[in-house]
Amino acid sequence: MILQKICLLGATAVGKTSLVRRFVQGIFSDRYLTTVGVRIDKREVEIEGERIQLVVWDLSGEDEFAQLQMRYLRGSAGWILVADGTRPETLDKALELHQRAVDALGDRPAALLLNKADLVDQWRFSDERIAKLQSAERPVLRSSAKTGASVEEAFASVAAAARSRLR
Repeated sequence: MILQKICLLGATAVGKTSLVRRFVQGIFSDRYLTTVGVRIDKREVEIEGERIQLVVWDLSGEDEFAQLQMRYLRGSAGWILVADGTRPETLDKALELHQRAVDALGDRPAALLLNKADLVDQWRFSDERIAKLQSAERPVLRSSAKTGASVEEAFASVAAAARSRLR
């Protein structure tokens, strides 16, 4: 079985922990849980008939990219960038974190989740901005840890792209 390390990157309170809980345990809680340092979970998936053990690293949402986080990223097969659709400034932070990770470790498969899509009345990303983001080489998905929208797709996308790089 193949092991793949996938890290979640994003600002504080964008929903990284909730996305991981939805993906690994299939649950959602409205309770806010602050991640201190890193939390590691695992889930087995099947990609093109092959079993892959995803080791999911939920990194703390530090608003400054700490050296500690950089060490956590080493050995990653890919990462999921998370922004909060109700807080547009978190998109800039996610893209900044992505660029710093690429500068330090090289390019890896990635997906960008615009999270909290279930909060329609509070959504702050325009369709034009999303369309512009989708022109990049990574998937850009509207997600919701609450409803599960695009959560499986994001992890599967990064895992499949990472698997392809190994071949």
